[in-house]
Amino acid sequence: MWGLVNDKNEITEIIKVPRNITINDVKHSRDIFGAWSWAELNAIGIYTVEPGKKGNDRFEITSGPTYAFDSSNKKITTSYKISDMPLDDVPVTNEDGSKVLDSEGNQVIDYGLKTLAKRRAKTRAHALIKEFGWLVQRVTMDSSATIPSAVLTYCAAIRKDCNDICTAIDDAKDMTAFKALYTDEFNSDGSLKTLNRIDRWTSDSTVTDYLR
Repeated sequence: MWGLVNDKNEITEIIKVPRNITINDVKHSRDIFGAWSWAELNAIGIYTVEPGKKGNDRFEITSGPTYAFDSSNKKITTSYKISDMPLDDVPVTNEDGSKVLDSEGNQVIDYGLKTLAKRRAKTRAHALIKEFGWLVQRVTMDSSATIPSAVLTYCAAIRKDCNDICTAIDDAKDMTAFKALYTDEFNSDGSLKTLNRIDRWTSDSTVTDYLR
């Protein structure tokens, strides 16, 4: 991107794609953005826009951008306001403080990162166990059939994994602790040492023969 700066060092425009432009009553073709040197562009008030760092969309809210002209380095810098998403649920209220209600009269809630993370964990656990639903159906239709012990053990392990993950989420006291649940641990050679808690589930290697 490029930015147009006037003789007072004020940014008057951010130009995202090359286009024809008029500066001080002089018309310039869009070709100047690719053909001219930076010295030539700077001479008519056009400067490069240096991208800024945005927040992590998983944990943070990014607002902006805000641009500032750095005359010493002949560039326009970009900055963003980054704030943490709420960990806990937040009741939604109107400007006067009254509750925002849904169609059934219940207060609307903006769910926090903890609630959303626990929902994802429970959804995943359900999906993993559902793979063996056909065995339950078989037992229902055939009283002589049984569910293999390996499957029962695996499903119990998945339920425990889900409970352990949800407990770890609840125990996260702040954003640093919450982010740590998504952080892998590596050995000195760069190989994976420990998978993050959120994605660490019991392997299905003992029950692959029963997957459908």
